[in-house]
Amino acid sequence: MRLARTPFGAPPFLFGALLSIWAPCEAQSQLEPAAKADAADAGDLDPSADMAPLPEMEVEWPDAQAGPDTVAETPGVAGAASQGGSAGEAEALADAQADRPYDVRIDGLSGQEGVTPEAEASIRARFKSLSALEEGKGTGNTAQIDRRARQDEALLNELLRTAGYYDASVVTRIEGQRGERLSVVLRVRAGTVYTLSSVDMPGLSEAGPLAPELRAAFGLREGDAADSDRIATGLAALNTSLGQRGLVFAKVGEPKLTIDHEDHAAALSIEVDTGRVQRIGEIRVEGRQLFSVRHLGRIARFRRGDIYDAARMEDFRRALIQTSLVSTVSIKPVPTSDPGVVDVAVRLDQAPPRTISGSVGYGTGEGYRLEASWQHRNLIKPEGAVTFRGVLGTQEQSLGATLRRNNFKARDRVLTGQLVVSHLDQNAYEARSVTLGAGLERQTNIIWQKKWTWSYGVELVASKEDDTVKATGAPRRRQYLIGALPSSLSYDGSDDLLNPTRGYRLAARISPEASLQGSAFGYFKGQIDGSSYMPVSDRIVIAGRVRLGAIWGASAERIAPTRRFYAGGGGSVRGYGYQKIGPVDINGDPAGGRSLAEFSIEARIRFGDFGVVPFFDGGNLYAAKLPTFRNPRYGAGLGVRYYTSFGPIRVDVGTPINRRAGDSRVAVYVSLGQAF
Repeated sequence: MRLARTPFGAPPFLFGALLSIWAPCEAQSQLEPAAKADAADAGDLDPSADMAPLPEMEVEWPDAQAGPDTVAETPGVAGAASQGGSAGEAEALADAQADRPYDVRIDGLSGQEGVTPEAEASIRARFKSLSALEEGKGTGNTAQIDRRARQDEALLNELLRTAGYYDASVVTRIEGQRGERLSVVLRVRAGTVYTLSSVDMPGLSEAGPLAPELRAAFGLREGDAADSDRIATGLAALNTSLGQRGLVFAKVGEPKLTIDHEDHAAALSIEVDTGRVQRIGEIRVEGRQLFSVRHLGRIARFRRGDIYDAARMEDFRRALIQTSLVSTVSIKPVPTSDPGVVDVAVRLDQAPPRTISGSVGYGTGEGYRLEASWQHRNLIKPEGAVTFRGVLGTQEQSLGATLRRNNFKARDRVLTGQLVVSHLDQNAYEARSVTLGAGLERQTNIIWQKKWTWSYGVELVASKEDDTVKATGAPRRRQYLIGALPSSLSYDGSDDLLNPTRGYRLAARISPEASLQGSAFGYFKGQIDGSSYMPVSDRIVIAGRVRLGAIWGASAERIAPTRRFYAGGGGSVRGYGYQKIGPVDINGDPAGGRSLAEFSIEARIRFGDFGVVPFFDGGNLYAAKLPTFRNPRYGAGLGVRYYTSFGPIRVDVGTPINRRAGDSRVAVYVSLGQAF
């Protein structure tokens, strides 16, 4: 019985290399007999002797009967001088120096006993990413190809050992005729996969009742393949599990394998010093104090006395980064006088607190829109972001200030306040308004896409609005003072905030409102939105949405034009202009409605970073308090998507199917994110 002891504790690919250094293997020599003899006599070189043939790279010199393009199956330059004259030698040398196209093939892995499909796929994928032949992009002269082939031969041997095939051998052959594409073939004999005869973890039992959980986290047991990648994965899982169970100062030694070549087995030993379970003491701030300890405690999902959990510390770190006020975060446990308690030391580096941003948009029927803003994210401490925002557009001009206090009194809770002065000039109305609002909400974001979000608040609006009398078309101007209590509740079961591919979303919004226009009256406004996403292949997603809305308690004519429902546009029924669907006055201008029904369905087909989206939309507005679903308007078209790291850029072109007089034949919409 031949045994070899193998220490290793390196990145996954290095495991195989270390194992091959320490564990003698039974691999067959890959040198031809002549090459072996040359290697043995390397100490007695004669400088005047002919150069020895390159292994597997010989070229036969053409004889009198052979044509000028006939070569051996393994082309090269060595040996040409001994078989022909100077002209033939020059021709062979020129052929060897010329770049030749080649392809690479691994034979012997597929269907070989003991090589699972998963192991084969992993070996092939890693070989392709590390291969010198692949890096050469399929072209090179014979010397280059030979050198790359031998590098890849060694690489493939190491990959096989990493996967547990310690008796594997690889032989390389280069095939092809002169002037033709070459084939570099790496022939594999994997042999028997070595399995773990034992998995010993001295010291793990000191963890007491946690020991079985920790061993289960490591994952490997007797009989599993002695796969270095799986051992590395198990070590990472073990360290994670130790950190999640409060064993903050645990130490995991280097894994050691003892290889038994006769039994095709390996004994694995890993020394573990678990230490004792630690509980959390105080939060300490080191360096510059961006946030108070009290505010840090609101953001953290742990409390004093909890068992230290590395996963919660990572959540804490990400939450601090999400504030946008921190560039880097360091969180570490610090021992205290109590051997079972650690403090949490936090060091924060400040990010630039101010941002200037702008955007440009265009929509058929809406025209151009230019927006600019200046934000200070910590003007009102802590996390009190103040934003001044201005809009200059074809239909909108506004100036406003907004306050957002993130993590207000609790994690993920946002206090909002806003003051906006605006002028809106729509086809349906012209309004000059002053809006004052405040609210509390729980919002989602791209780091933590929350399933449940909610909001509630208060809104006061003073507005002077121009529209027309629907029956006569006579112009009129009315002044409104409106008080509202808007609130919402949403559920997001999709897999992505900006580009969902599966799941569904539901949202409900309600707003009891009181209006003073001549006399006081009240009404209740409600809206329900639902969307669903279903993948039909790796590249195609079918998406659909439905929207229903209703207003009870007042007629459409009495409700302020800015508070009614409207339909049509890029976020509604595409193909129609903004607000171009629904009741119209005698002049053909939109009059808005008390109820709303819409639907959309589209196929999102992706090709790498680009995609196309055929869509079909429909819907209408109604003067009744509930949708009647009569006379829906339909639109269809095609969209283009460019997928970026922050979401898709959308361009949709639609046309109305049952177009009315005055409706445009084509509408274009440009925005960030999917339509829904």
